Amino acid sequence: MANQYPGPPPEQPPGQNPYSGPSSGPYAEGGYGYPQAVPPQPQSYPQAQVPYSAPMLTLGDIAINGDTIVSPAGPMPLRGAVWTATDMSRTEERIPPHAIVLAVVFFLLCFVGLLFLLMKERVTTGFVQVSVNSGGRHHSTMIPVQSREQVVYVLNQVTYAQSISM
Repeated sequence: MANQYPGPPPEQPPGQNPYSGPSSGPYAEGGYGYPQAVPPQPQSYPQAQVPYSAPMLTLGDIAINGDTIVSPAGPMPLRGAVWTATDMSRTEERIPPHAIVLAVVFFLLCFVGLLFLLMKERVTTGFVQVSVNSGGRHHSTMIPVQSREQVVYVLNQVTYAQSISM
């Protein structure tokens, strides 16, 4: 078997790493595949550190943190904020599929199976839109809901946000 590791290529002097970049020539200052010189870092100025605290209330992507409302539109003052909630959900009442199957099966046995058609289920789908205006900024978010209890919960959170922003 031939020598597996033959050593440096013939044009490399022995003792020099064949995989290092060239020490002179047009590619000596670095290029693709070779380490670049580290650019000087700009001088950073100390910034005021705002102490982080857990948000008191979160509505979608809107959070109330101390006396500030934090949203993607930017920070807004809590004092004097105007909150608006719009219920954009809908509730449907329908006969569930399993009730129809049971009615058909028991109708063949006796007429009592028709009572299964009296079964109803309520399905709520949609969103609650929450908007806030404060400090010349406006932000609106849509919160998905799947039940009437979730709608009431979001509306109660908006009522709480209104009460602490007075």
